[in-house]
Amino acid sequence: MDSNRNDQNKNPNNGKKPKGNFFVALLITVVLILLINTVFNFVRNSQYNQTNLSHFLDAKENGQLTEVEIRFDRIVYMTKEEAAKPAAEQKAFYTGLPSGSDTYALAVELRDAGVTVNWPIVEDNSVVTMILTYVIMFGLLFAGMSLLTRRMGGDGIMGSIGASKAKVYMEKQTGITFKDVAGQDEAKESLQEIIDFLHNPQKYTDIGAKLPKGALLVGSPGTGKTLLAKAVAGEANVPFFSISGSDFVEMFVGVGASRVRNLFQQAAKVAPCIIFIDEIDAVGRSRDARYGGNTEQEQTLNQLLGEIDGFDSSKGIVCLAATNRPEILDKALLRPGRFDRRIVVDRPNLQGRLDTLKVHTRKIKLAEDVDLKKLAQATAGAVGADLANLVNEAALRAVRHGRQTVNQEDLLVSFETVIAGTEKKNTVLTDTEKRMVAYHEVGHALVAALEKHAQPVSKITIVPHTSGALGYTMQMPEEEKYLQTTQELLTELRTLVGGRAAEEVVFGVKTTGAANDIQRATALARNMIAQYGMSKELGLMAPATVQHQYLEGNAYLDCSQDTAALVDKEIQALLNTCYEDAKKLLTDNRALLDEIALYLLSKETITGDELMAFIRPAEEQTQEAPAPETEEQI
Repeated sequence: MDSNRNDQNKNPNNGKKPKGNFFVALLITVVLILLINTVFNFVRNSQYNQTNLSHFLDAKENGQLTEVEIRFDRIVYMTKEEAAKPAAEQKAFYTGLPSGSDTYALAVELRDAGVTVNWPIVEDNSVVTMILTYVIMFGLLFAGMSLLTRRMGGDGIMGSIGASKAKVYMEKQTGITFKDVAGQDEAKESLQEIIDFLHNPQKYTDIGAKLPKGALLVGSPGTGKTLLAKAVAGEANVPFFSISGSDFVEMFVGVGASRVRNLFQQAAKVAPCIIFIDEIDAVGRSRDARYGGNTEQEQTLNQLLGEIDGFDSSKGIVCLAATNRPEILDKALLRPGRFDRRIVVDRPNLQGRLDTLKVHTRKIKLAEDVDLKKLAQATAGAVGADLANLVNEAALRAVRHGRQTVNQEDLLVSFETVIAGTEKKNTVLTDTEKRMVAYHEVGHALVAALEKHAQPVSKITIVPHTSGALGYTMQMPEEEKYLQTTQELLTELRTLVGGRAAEEVVFGVKTTGAANDIQRATALARNMIAQYGMSKELGLMAPATVQHQYLEGNAYLDCSQDTAALVDKEIQALLNTCYEDAKKLLTDNRALLDEIALYLLSKETITGDELMAFIRPAEEQTQEAPAPETEEQI
């Protein structure tokens, strides 16, 4: 029954030509004919100066005419005064031809006076020719308009401007179900409840529960908000209308509101159903008079609010919307009774990333050495779109190397390609630059390996990559962590500035290679002081406010200038302290730094296990060395 209903929605007229199309095409054709005729007459007449018959007769009597053209309805002539002007400035005159005048006698008289006479051949049926021209033009334009109105749909051109652009999915036409969405169990549970309400409303109404009118999917880009909506289409046996928020807004005022009405009218005809509005912030932005208003956007939003209030939830119409900028949405859109429920589609945790990788590798031929759990640990903070891209890059790499399966190396190299780009094989560094890069990267790795609270180092390389990095040090967390202590953050700061510290300890210089490290360290130190309450001077005060949490998540200072200056001083002091700690740590372990750097220069890429092979004997030797005697022991 649903499929038949869907066919009726797609072909509401069952192949019949709408009656309104004929009249719309006729009206547009007549308007175009009149417009063309007006423009033609205007352009033709603008070439001449219109005068009266007296002006022509005076010029003829005074011998001022140089050239005359006699037409069937007018006389066009040029005077000697105009002919003396430059060609670009010359302009002829025209006047009406008196009815009943002897044009032949006039032509002979003008010729005898030495005037050049042009008398184009005009047939007696010139009026008939003009009528035939207009008839042919009308026929061609009418045929074109009729075809265009049929192409534009049942409502014709005028009606299609405000028609809804929503795509309608029925049952499993999207090919996506909840089995294809991993790592979002809470979001799926909330959406599953809505689908169950549509299928079995009685068990909810018996207890007095009402179906939520709307649900807002909120999350970072790539977390799977649209994918979840398509999965709803695959799970539900009801019509599913999908439209983008930008499809409502047009340059013509009132078009967006018309499309909103049209969308909800279609939904009411086939209820129960689901309406999904992607990127709703394009139409649901807050109405703020301080920065000027957008009349079209505000009218569209007002219409959307009215339509949500207007339908009865017991009929089974549910509105889903997705956005990654919930803070700019109008408060009226988010109040209870409209979008009652906010479903956060967050970045997946370790288990969620593992399940997502299993989904994306379902159709990929994997080798026996593939360990998806290890890859899930390495990709902390990645969203579903990142993991899908990573798996696809690994499959492409396997094909490039002529293999039939994807192995663990393909996945890890693809992960490195996503974060650092591909290797630049044509970049040749000088010996001095290569040594500096090696010591820089070993500085990062050695500080991380010697600190207690650092993440383990998994790889060090001095091979340049397309991201601009001449080398990098990769750390892989052993477990998923949701909280970080002050000591862990300080360790991360010391690790970030360890590269610059190694350059100064060994070479006594500072290079541009630490630019990205310093930016990341400064951002982390600013968060510690301005957001995390880890400041000695400010205490628990948080002068920074996070904006666009699900996008870049940058924090902006919302405080006085004196407080901002104090924040800057604390950031500088914190970074200087961590930098001095890193320099001291590397100076105390200078022999180990030189040994690992020379090994890295010879190998260009080493693993974390190879790094620890140098550090463990040094640590054991330190532990076995006898402690120095104190004065009390002596």
